[in-house]
Amino acid sequence: MMPETGPQHEGLMLFQLHTPPGLPGSGRVRYAAAMYFNRTGRLSDAALEVYRICSPTDSEDPATLLAERRLGHEISVPTATAEGRLRLLLSEIGPYLGTLSGPGVAEARKRLALHDGAACTGCAPRQNAVTSSHMPRALAALRVTHPALAQAISGAQNQLHWITYDGYPTADVGRSFSENHAYAPLIGGADAPFAAEDWEIGLFLIAPHVLYRDHRHLAPELYLPLTGPHGWRFGPDRALTIKPAHQPVWNAPMVPHLTKVGPVPFLCVYIWAQDVNAVAEIVPAADWDRLEALRLGGVT
Repeated sequence: MMPETGPQHEGLMLFQLHTPPGLPGSGRVRYAAAMYFNRTGRLSDAALEVYRICSPTDSEDPATLLAERRLGHEISVPTATAEGRLRLLLSEIGPYLGTLSGPGVAEARKRLALHDGAACTGCAPRQNAVTSSHMPRALAALRVTHPALAQAISGAQNQLHWITYDGYPTADVGRSFSENHAYAPLIGGADAPFAAEDWEIGLFLIAPHVLYRDHRHLAPELYLPLTGPHGWRFGPDRALTIKPAHQPVWNAPMVPHLTKVGPVPFLCVYIWAQDVNAVAEIVPAADWDRLEALRLGGVT
């Protein structure tokens, strides 16, 4: 059976072939991509053997051994456009949604499908210290189960406009959350590369162990957590429910909810179904100090 082909798949394989050394699992990712190009006749058996030799050691760059054997990389990474990287990410989120179920998921799939092939209006990419510090570890965790989605996020993240939300008073939401989160819209308003009316989908990242205090908003919200575990509750002072990665969380309009991040950075796809410009508000609770200090490994 011939491997899957097509421009998007070819692009993903090229990104995987050149996954930077040092990332957990990167040796296997590079070797798998090398096998793809070998089967399609674009990588020699001699070069494939180099990727095989280097695969057990994530830190070993095949380029060194390829150069010693005078093989070269043989396949070069094309100059990918920003739009191409963004579309590749959207093309991975759609099938990922198809593996999930629960409130809001089916509607999100329909809305996302409506934007297939939509014009890219562009955005001004903006980097963020939170993504620089915590995205690599989040993607390393995601790469274990969903390598294509992790690679697509990695390829697109520098084309996005990352925002640390400042709409909450720091005294209310806490300094830890204020300084340790970032989100980037993919489809939505002015900061998103693809436009939508009163609907938004994007990426949300929170540093390990951070507490996102009880809050509520008019916008119905669907979280698709790509990492875990993490804690949730849906009312002030209630007990936490611990959830794994890849279990959707639906937040109905104006229902208070709280997120406690575990030891792995919390990375998710978020979707706001409507009322995306409505202001969110913090809902006071008496146990925030305890939850700030809590480490989820100690939850029974």
